[in-house]
Amino acid sequence: MSASELFERHPANPILSADDWPYPVNATFNPAAAIVDGKTVLLARVEDRRGISHLTVARSANGVSEWSIDPEPLLAPSGDASEQWGFEDARVVWIDELDRWAITCTVYGPPGPAVFLATTKDFTSVERRGIIRQPDDKNAALLPYRIEGRWVLFHRPRTQHEGGHGEIALSRSNDLVNWSARERVLGPRDGAWWDSLRIGLGPPPLRTDDGWLLVYHGVKQMVGGEIYRVGLALLDLKNPTRVLSRLPNWVLAPTAPYERTGDVPNVVFPCGLLHDAATDELRLYYGAGDSTICLASARLRDVLEALRDPSNAT
Repeated sequence: MSASELFERHPANPILSADDWPYPVNATFNPAAAIVDGKTVLLARVEDRRGISHLTVARSANGVSEWSIDPEPLLAPSGDASEQWGFEDARVVWIDELDRWAITCTVYGPPGPAVFLATTKDFTSVERRGIIRQPDDKNAALLPYRIEGRWVLFHRPRTQHEGGHGEIALSRSNDLVNWSARERVLGPRDGAWWDSLRIGLGPPPLRTDDGWLLVYHGVKQMVGGEIYRVGLALLDLKNPTRVLSRLPNWVLAPTAPYERTGDVPNVVFPCGLLHDAATDELRLYYGAGDSTICLASARLRDVLEALRDPSNAT
């Protein structure tokens, strides 16, 4: 099986759209994913008809259909200036040490996008911990446990000299409040590559026996605009700045009509990844065209086999 065939779209795509929401919205997309009490929980970015985003929970027994959507957001602007323009693009990971789910998302206000941390037991209420990476920063997720005594946060800081470019970095912390200087993990490739403009973390990295499975989005600038696609890399378990392998080609690209059209056309943007150990199925939840929520699946063993190919070692 070639890497381009690794992920297969669900025939029910899009599995959620604005029409499914219990209150009027413009779009719903870019969902985090978790399993809670045997049900799939998506924490979806919902853009209202002002253009401001918040995060709302949807639950399903099978992770595909018959969604129960909360009537109120879990995270919405509180009046603080840093939250003025909303919450976007959550990632969630279970932290045993905290006995909580950690939610990392982008909070957006006049200072720019920043990384916001919240925690929850069951996605019915939330504890706000506040901004943990100041603007301009986004696309953040925690690892589920400390490495050498410190928490690890993947994120994408942007600096003035980088212009439109961005790379995946990580920072470390003893307390989830104060963070070290960034360490480079993965950058855009030079030239005409599909991920040559900028890249950003997708879902929280998944621990496997081979290493941390990193799903990321890559962007290429074309004459007609930007194209967002999905790529894969594998990181060392003990030293996650060490890239063990990186697939040269994308594994999901905007080819379906619902991905090529929308508020932002030609976008597939992954934020949620679930692994069913019993079936070895990976379920990748992603936003399509900044308008709908979709699902693609693969087998973890096939993904790791592709990443083990010696030609992909770095």
